Amino acid sequence: MQWRSGLIIPIRMRLNNLVAAVAALAISATMSAQSIYDIKVKDMDGKEVSLSEYKGKVLLIVNTATKCGFTPQYEELQEMYDKYKDKGLVILDFPCNQFGEQAPGDIASIHEFCSEKYSTTFPQFDKIDVNGENESPLFAYLKSKQGFKGFGNGAQAKFMDEMMKKRDPDYASKPDVKWNFTKFLVDSKGEVVARFEPTVSMNFVSTVVSSKLF
Repeated sequence: MQWRSGLIIPIRMRLNNLVAAVAALAISATMSAQSIYDIKVKDMDGKEVSLSEYKGKVLLIVNTATKCGFTPQYEELQEMYDKYKDKGLVILDFPCNQFGEQAPGDIASIHEFCSEKYSTTFPQFDKIDVNGENESPLFAYLKSKQGFKGFGNGAQAKFMDEMMKKRDPDYASKPDVKWNFTKFLVDSKGEVVARFEPTVSMNFVSTVVSSKLF
């Protein structure tokens, strides 16, 4: 009887492990098959919005902050939007307070700041987390499609690299969003085709974006 009990327990453990493995594979398959248009986000009024509303558009998705050294990029983003919105570009702005707490205040005050200082007119959404246990499903999806490939060259890139290495020597191997104004480019078919770190020239970003337009 003792021998049989001892045999049953390992068998049950193996069965449980098998069930868990099958479930994990099913979840993984579902995530890999997921389209960006299946994802829902909240607008600045807290209303749920499906990204399927942007089917056929070229999307530049940005995590932003109002008190960051890269905040002036809002001006260049607005210029890009003005130039290309009639050709199919939509910029989606997601304020995030995870990096140096540089997006303080509620979404209403953030929107007021952006509207008054930079005259932004592209869609702005509710504040989110882009990393960690509370990360937005949208940014989890974007990171799974386009990982971190480096900050590039130049003084800003060197500064960011040194800062990140002090926090995490292994940071470059992880797909996490590293800082404010990281940008993901989604083409008109819903494919995430590029990722731009905040240190990348906005002129270069604009050139790549324009190449995906109609």
